Amino acid sequence: MKKVGFFRSIHLKFVIIYVLLILIAMQIIGVYFVRQLEFTLKDNFKTTIQDRVNLLAYYLEEQMTKVRLPDDETTEEEDVYKLLRDFYSPDITEVSVIDDSLKILGTSDPDNQGVVTQRTTDTLIRMTLATAQQSSEDRIDRRGNRIWVLVTPIKHNGEVKGAIYSVAKIETVFQQMRQINNIFITGTAIALAITAVLGVLLAQTITRPMSDMRRQALAMAKGNFSRKVKVYGYDEIGQLAMTFNNLTKKLQEAQATTEGERRKLSSVLSYMTDGVIATDRKGRVILINEPAAEMLNVSRETVLSSPIVTLLGLEDDYTFDELLAERDSVILDYSGPSNTLILRANFSVIQKETGFVNGLITVLHDITEQEKIDMERREFVANVSHELRTPLTTMRSYLEALADGAWQDKEIAPNFLEVTQTETERMIRLVNDLLQLSKMDSKDYRLTKEWIDIISFYNRIIDRFELTKQRNVIFDRRLPVHAAFVEIDADKLTQVLDNIISNALKYSPEGGKITFRVEEKLDMIIVSVSDQGVGIPKENIEKIFDRFYRVDKARTRKLGGTGLGLAIAKEMVEAHGGEIWAISKEGKGTTIFFSLPYDARTEEDDWE
Repeated sequence: MKKVGFFRSIHLKFVIIYVLLILIAMQIIGVYFVRQLEFTLKDNFKTTIQDRVNLLAYYLEEQMTKVRLPDDETTEEEDVYKLLRDFYSPDITEVSVIDDSLKILGTSDPDNQGVVTQRTTDTLIRMTLATAQQSSEDRIDRRGNRIWVLVTPIKHNGEVKGAIYSVAKIETVFQQMRQINNIFITGTAIALAITAVLGVLLAQTITRPMSDMRRQALAMAKGNFSRKVKVYGYDEIGQLAMTFNNLTKKLQEAQATTEGERRKLSSVLSYMTDGVIATDRKGRVILINEPAAEMLNVSRETVLSSPIVTLLGLEDDYTFDELLAERDSVILDYSGPSNTLILRANFSVIQKETGFVNGLITVLHDITEQEKIDMERREFVANVSHELRTPLTTMRSYLEALADGAWQDKEIAPNFLEVTQTETERMIRLVNDLLQLSKMDSKDYRLTKEWIDIISFYNRIIDRFELTKQRNVIFDRRLPVHAAFVEIDADKLTQVLDNIISNALKYSPEGGKITFRVEEKLDMIIVSVSDQGVGIPKENIEKIFDRFYRVDKARTRKLGGTGLGLAIAKEMVEAHGGEIWAISKEGKGTTIFFSLPYDARTEEDDWE
């Protein structure tokens, strides 16, 4: 898992949130405090100015209502200037007195005495004289400082005698506000710094257990359940740490149980002879065991995530939804020109109690051998029925002819009886061969083995056929002159050689040659019989040892064959631990080989 950077950690986020909360709170408090302070300072400042101006208005009222005599030493303007000069305030920059005719009677500004006796045009003074009400206005002087202009009426017995025009330096109030703001900002910065330090310390008390739990979760993800989260206290975070440790223990137990079940399932799947395929809810392969991969001749890595209908070759016949609804087995035929493979697929839906489908389990059974056995059984029954029906039909025809009076014909009756006898013997041979095969299939027979010189044994059988042969066929013996002892059942091997040599005589032409050979190997001895008959086509050479198989059926029946001789020979040779095979060329003849276990060294030790 990627490590969390400092700028993305909850530690920093917690400190930032904590500081922001403090900052917002202080800003809200500061804005409210500054506004209220500004209002209060300005109100106090204006009230102070108004009180002083009202006092001045009282003195000016007496002065302006005073009766002047011709012999007065001072003029009205001089008396007003004297009052204004004595009127001093550090917050008031200038005070002027205007009579009811808008004439300026005096001003406190020594540098502005030229305006005395002049008429003013100030609208604020006009409005005050007209309304007899005090009026004020905030302005900006030439230097860019804020000033407060206050015009106060001078009344006598309710009649307006003039007005006092005062200019106050309200900029000092804003200077005080700026100083207070600077103090507040400095205090806020100091408070935030202290808050940030405290926030870091507080965040560590919260994030340290969380960091431990994160490291524990990473260790658990890697399969390490031995670590424990340190419990720093018994508050909510401490209880969370204890719960996390308990969860770790439960997960360790659950993981051990799951691992055990997984190993059992893996072992079951590995040692199953049947193929198993599992899919997700969309029909994609998520599991396939080795037998299934071998049956389908695919790689487990390449088929994962592929659709199961494509894997099984059912995309033309089924959709995944149809497979989910399939209740019967589906036969899959993967047979090719050189091999046969038939599988039976059974489908089982993985479904929750709510009915939600999680996937599909497919079990593949290899029924190739079963199908072969069923096919051979059907062919066997058909062949036996056919082989028995032919002589029985012939016998019934001849017996019906005899019953109809042919037995009285001295020329026809013996021929009919001879054919009936021949067909009866043929059925007896067929039944005997079937009984022999049945015993061998059911293992209801025993080999009575003894050590026999195969060379002399082979010569005796050849001598018997050479004495009884009725055709002009040459026997060519190419056998070793020394003895070669093998452990065999003489009766069973005699039957094998009788069947092979009988076939060679049947298919050999007049004047043809049959060659008999014995070849010694280190661990086996190979016996062969070669003829110069019509041969066997290449595509049929592997089938001549099957039951009831005939290359030339018409000729075989004519010669009295049942089609079981080589099949019996194969069973008996394999019962001795050997093999039997054939090679042939059409028009040039056939050679039948069979091998028997043989150890020349053991034979020399035993028979010296």
